Amino acid sequence: MKNFLPALGLLFLAGAAHAQQPAPATGQTIILKPGQMQVQRNPAANRPDRAPVYPGGEQAMGLFFLEHINYPAAAKAAGINGKVLVNATVNEDGSISNPVVAQSLSPECDAEALRVVSLLSGWQPGMRRGHPLPVMVQLPVPFGAAGVMHVEQVRRQPARGRHQ
Repeated sequence: MKNFLPALGLLFLAGAAHAQQPAPATGQTIILKPGQMQVQRNPAANRPDRAPVYPGGEQAMGLFFLEHINYPAAAKAAGINGKVLVNATVNEDGSISNPVVAQSLSPECDAEALRVVSLLSGWQPGMRRGHPLPVMVQLPVPFGAAGVMHVEQVRRQPARGRHQ
């Protein structure tokens, strides 16, 4: 499999095993940002112990985007490639709400990214001490060649000096 979509290094999944940056006041959503997360001794009351997870992970989300994104004709004609970063909240019931463009690509691509992100459903919500809570995630939505990743197949070399 030389090409596959998840150039989607989903930002929230990259840091899912870690705690997050300082949280806002209790009751507000939390933004997960890799590189700014660290395990804390006494985490805030609304900080998730487990980040939200899309069913099937990054690959399933990549396939979802591949199947549902309608590459805007104007963007295609202009040769626009890249990704739109969309911030959205994964609610306690696993639904998505409040999608907002965090990093724009073009007006047409932005509108399409918001449409497709709002279709994502069935998330496992973020959890805090066994209770679901809303968590803000950032999703990179690929357009054009941005969604294609080339993977090199590495051949394993037998260990030298070992006899079997």
